[in-house]
Amino acid sequence: MLTPKCKIITAQLDKWIKLRLRMCIWKQWKKVKTRYKNLNKLGLNHYQAIKFANTRKGYWRIANSAILKTTLTNQFFNDLGLKSLTLQYVKIH
Repeated sequence: MLTPKCKIITAQLDKWIKLRLRMCIWKQWKKVKTRYKNLNKLGLNHYQAIKFANTRKGYWRIANSAILKTTLTNQFFNDLGLKSLTLQYVKIH
């Protein structure tokens, strides 16, 4: 009975950690020029990158937006060497 609960908790924690990492990365890109350059590198076209780099919304709200979720994907974090808690839990059990 504990296994499904633990799996749900690890999935929620994993989701929160990814959201927090997206926020920290966005916060590191302080200038609009840096945001544009990095969003362009991650595959956004010119118009979308300019539009999104100039946003005035807060860090947490941007981290939860669709654009950062599609650019800073799970594969991006895997390439950085960050492993998913859920996958590690499934592998162990």
